[in-house]
This record gives sequence, C-alpha cells and structure tokens, in this order.
Amino acid sequence: MRMAVCDDSAADRGYIMDLARRWAEERGHRAELEEFASAEQFLFEAEGQSGFDILLLDIEMGKVDGVTLARRLRREDERVQIVFVTGYSEYIEEGYEVAALHYLMKPVREDKFFAVLDRAAERLKRAERVLTLDLGGETVRLPLHQIRYVDVRLNYATVHAREDYTVKRSLGEIAAALDERFYRVGRSAIVNLTEISRVTKTDIYLNDGSVIPLPRGAYGGVNRAIINLP
Repeated sequence: MRMAVCDDSAADRGYIMDLARRWAEERGHRAELEEFASAEQFLFEAEGQSGFDILLLDIEMGKVDGVTLARRLRREDERVQIVFVTGYSEYIEEGYEVAALHYLMKPVREDKFFAVLDRAAERLKRAERVLTLDLGGETVRLPLHQIRYVDVRLNYATVHAREDYTVKRSLGEIAAALDERFYRVGRSAIVNLTEISRVTKTDIYLNDGSVIPLPRGAYGGVNRAIINLP
C-alpha cells in the first residue's frame, strides 16, 4: 500500500506520518509512506511513478493548494483515496467535486484517523475486484469500480464502463461476479449504486446522465440498497 502525506507544516506532516505508520502496523498492512512539503514537490517528484493508494492532503499550501492538486490527480486516477487533513472547514464542497473520502480537522484524533484509513483500505480492496469478459478472441479484465450499469437484450448483456462491452451471457451470470455495490433492477438491468445521482418512482438517474427505467414496485428496494451500502 502506497501512502503519501502532503502538508507544508513540518510538524503536522511528521505527526500524520507517525499516525499512518502506527495504523499500518496495528492493522497488519505493509505500507510505503512518502512525504511532500508542497503540492509542487508532489507533482515534480511523484510524476511518472506508479499511483498512490491513499493521499493525506492539506488544503492551504503555497501557490498550488490541496484542492487544485486533488482535481489534477482525480482526472488521472479514479482509485486513489483522498483524505483532506486541514484546519479549515469551508472547502468541504470542493471535496465532493474530487470524491474525497473524508475531511479530518486538525488537530487530528488518532481514533478518527484510524477509522478513516480503515474505510480507505476497504474501498481499495473493493476496487481491486474485476469482471472477466470473453469477447471472442479477446479477454478483458474490467475493474468493477468502472462499471456504471449492465443491461440485457435477448441473450446478450452490455456492460457499460469507460467503453461498452457486449457479451453472450445472462444477467444472472454477471450479477454473480459482482459485489455489494451492484443492485439488480428487475429482469433487465444491474446498476452500480455508487453511480446513482437520484431515484424517482419511474427511473434511476446516474452521474453520467444515463437513465434506467425502474419497474413498478422497485423504488423502495433501490432506496434500501443505497441506504445499506457499506
């Protein structure tokens, strides 16, 4: 597990690094930790390296602030777990924009810090799972977190991710290879609950603008699934 701490305060950076080491030791994780004193240093030294799994990021820093850095990283990496560690609460709205996992307010409490990193580790574990698709002469291993929804027509299912993949498989077969993020909507679709922006009595709306018709009587089940999502 690769973790980075980016904070322009040497004292705060050292404290967070120490907490991260203790968390990794207590949880039995093998962790590689790196520290950066500014967003500029991070971009210069980390560019071209394999991606970090968890980024603990201050917001108020020099010329390039933490939110700007997070936006840039998120364009290139959907998987990295971004945790803002800051003394300022007015940036929470920007955190939603970059899908930040959490805000930790300084001074950081160890119990809250450990709980947030536990959530990050669980998300990373889920993100590692893949759906294997045989496309006839080509095998695609598709990360589950990239799948928005799956729909079926006749004997063919189409998996909608960064690209669309159509395979001759039943919806039940595909559902069995997915995890708790996915909910089967009637006989014709499976939806990634984390991609839902809103639900009405007749339709499910996804973040990318896709609309999935909702069968009669299915509204309550979808909402319960969203509420109960880990």
